[in-house]
Amino acid sequence: MRTPVAFLIFNRPDTTERVFDKISRARPTKLLVVGDGPREERPGEREKCAAVRAIVERVDWDCEVLTNYSEENLGCRRRISSGLDWVFGLVDEAIILEDDCLPHPSFFRFCEELLARYREDERIMMISGTNYFLDRTRIGESYFFARYYAIWGWASWARAWGRYDPSMEEWGKLREEDILEAFFPRQDMRKHFSRMLDDAYFGRIDTWDIQWVATCLLNNGLSIVPRVNLVSNLGITGTHTSRDQSNNNLPVFDIDPSHIRHPSSVVPYVRYETMLFERILKTGIVKRIRNLVKAKLT
Repeated sequence: MRTPVAFLIFNRPDTTERVFDKISRARPTKLLVVGDGPREERPGEREKCAAVRAIVERVDWDCEVLTNYSEENLGCRRRISSGLDWVFGLVDEAIILEDDCLPHPSFFRFCEELLARYREDERIMMISGTNYFLDRTRIGESYFFARYYAIWGWASWARAWGRYDPSMEEWGKLREEDILEAFFPRQDMRKHFSRMLDDAYFGRIDTWDIQWVATCLLNNGLSIVPRVNLVSNLGITGTHTSRDQSNNNLPVFDIDPSHIRHPSSVVPYVRYETMLFERILKTGIVKRIRNLVKAKLT
């Protein structure tokens, strides 16, 4: 496989080993590894970080390996955003996997084919490997477009990442103007996304991916979503997990990258977006509210 793979690692040897095995079977010719440093207040974490980095040293195929390791702990937001700045400063496009995102083997070729097809199409910001409805999306094509940007295994181009703004300056200018009405017809959907974007903008959460959502939305960008789910999130522990684990360890399915059926038009699949909000996002909101109420009562 000629497309570079970016591998984001930290302190989980068990999941890193499993994801690295999938990468080794895809045999990319270039592997870019981004690693965060240990937290000094966590006993044993330095040894775990060292063990994780040793896994990557076992590359035994013809592959150029480049590493970007931080000796201090930068945290989720700074490490991943700075790491992807480094990645896309070196390559024009890449497939990106975190250490807990286990892909189906066909995920790599699927991304490679679509990275080439949409290389110059500014409307497309990323290719996702995640479909929360598993194999139940009833469409004839191999993928569709959506304004939901799942980063559990994904791919993108330097041209798209170059627009990434960790400060969310544009959202700061537009947040009072109900700009989300242009994207989501329902008020409850707009409230959900507005609250999420505000959490990142005002620093209430240490993350990098909400800023990416803002970048894609405010640039009117679309994500490619596969007809079936191609990536399973293994992360039930670590810095990137939440109380709601209902979407972890999803089953994955095969997609034939040599017989991809392309959509006839580049427009968002609104029915998927609405169903995703109703069945996944809205349920998560209710669970969070229940947890907050329970915490106050106990």
